[in-house]
Formats: sequence, C-alpha cells, structure tokens
Amino acid sequence: MSLPALFDLRGRTVLVTGAASGLGLAIAETMLEAGARTVLTDADEPALAHEAERLRAGHPLTEALPLDVSRPGAVDAVVDGIVARHGAVDCVFANAGISAGRGFVVEAGQLENIDLEHWSRVLQINLDGVLATVRAAARHMKPRGAGRIVVTSSIAGIRAEPLSGYAYVTSKAAVNNLVRQAAMELAPHNVLVNAIAPGPFATGINGGRLRLPESAERMRTHIPLGRVADTSEIKGLALLLASPASSYMTGAIIPVDGGASAR
Repeated sequence: MSLPALFDLRGRTVLVTGAASGLGLAIAETMLEAGARTVLTDADEPALAHEAERLRAGHPLTEALPLDVSRPGAVDAVVDGIVARHGAVDCVFANAGISAGRGFVVEAGQLENIDLEHWSRVLQINLDGVLATVRAAARHMKPRGAGRIVVTSSIAGIRAEPLSGYAYVTSKAAVNNLVRQAAMELAPHNVLVNAIAPGPFATGINGGRLRLPESAERMRTHIPLGRVADTSEIKGLALLLASPASSYMTGAIIPVDGGASAR
C-alpha cells in the first residue's frame, strides 16, 4: 500500500461522540480532512449545530446528531441509523466525557468531600457511556469482520493524578481495561480497539481551566515539553488509529502528554 493510501479515509464512515468542542471536534475535523463521511454527536445541541454548520462549508460529508451517551438506547439508535443509511460504520471514536472537578490538592476534592451523586454522573458518562458506544459499534463490526474503535482515555487513568477528581481518574482507569478486554475479544474479528490517553490539553473540560494563562503556567512545570497542548496536536494519532496505517495495533493505551507520564 502506498504511503498516501495508508492515511486515506475516503469512502469510510466515522462516528465521533462529544464532537462539538475540544478533542472531539479536532478528531472530527481530522476525519473530514482525510475524506471520511463523519457523523458528529454531542449532548450540547447548540454547540453541535454551530460547529456542524461551519464544517459543512468545506466538508459536505458532515452529519450531526444530538446524543447523550449516558442513554444506551440512544447510542444504539444513532449507530443503527448510521449503518442503515451508509451500510456500515467503519470507525467509532468514543470520546464523550466530563470532568469530575479538582483533585485532592483542594479540600473540596478530598475523599471525605466526594459528592456521590456527582461521582455517579461522571461514571455514567465517562465509563457507562463509553461501554454503550463500544458495545453498539461492536454489534455491527463483529459480523462484518472489520472496524476500528478508539476511546479517549487520559493519563489520569494510567497513574495517580492529584489535580484530577476521584471520579475522573477512576472512570479513565476502568476505561483502559475495558479497551484491553474488548481488544482481546474483537481481535479475531479484525476489529481493532485502542485508546488515546491525553495529558494536559487546552480544552473546555473542567471549566476551560487550562486555557487560562496562569493555570497553563502552573501546569507547564510538570510537563517535560514545557507547555500545555493545543487540540490540533491530537489529530495525527487520531488519523493513525482510524486509518489502514494502524492495521497491526490493538489493545494499546497511547499517551499524548508531552512526556508527563514518563516522569
């Protein structure tokens, strides 16, 4: 296969959850730029409509559907609808997720102050929502004998992360093993399952704290590359994992963190 063909997604259908902003939006832009028919979903309907309108100006293969991944039936309906309209879903990015607030570096984030209602909501989206998305994708990919599933995890799921809330780090650690387990089951069916584990990116998660210069400066000292990442820096890995170039990769949890997890 030629080098350009390794990264060519023309003729493929890709679903991205949590695509109205941040990493999900950057991933969706990448899929469209590589030629894929791309379905953006998000629970934030106004933001989704705005970004879909912007993207359609240059990429008519853009679709947008409101979706709350904490509702498994809604996830199934979206994936079933994509397959009904387009014949298959070739790659699914289970990206939707929310923050659990600050970690134990502040009193509100310490064990005795954990809000169990908020804990449940974070796990419902970050873990149950990922499971619902992976399950819906696998149900169509297994019989077909082909497919890619990419989950957005975090370096907070690989190691202890004092700056992140308990529910967030717990959900991301669980997601990592969900990815490994699903990769083992689906490998005989040529369905590849991998995870991207971002470090500090300037997104809207956690109230957009890392977009603030003072927060980015504090974080900089913990990162070997000395800076917070821009969302565009997720694009290369996202394209790799969706494309033929990653045909021998499954079960991988890949950090994109400026070297933070190597410390």
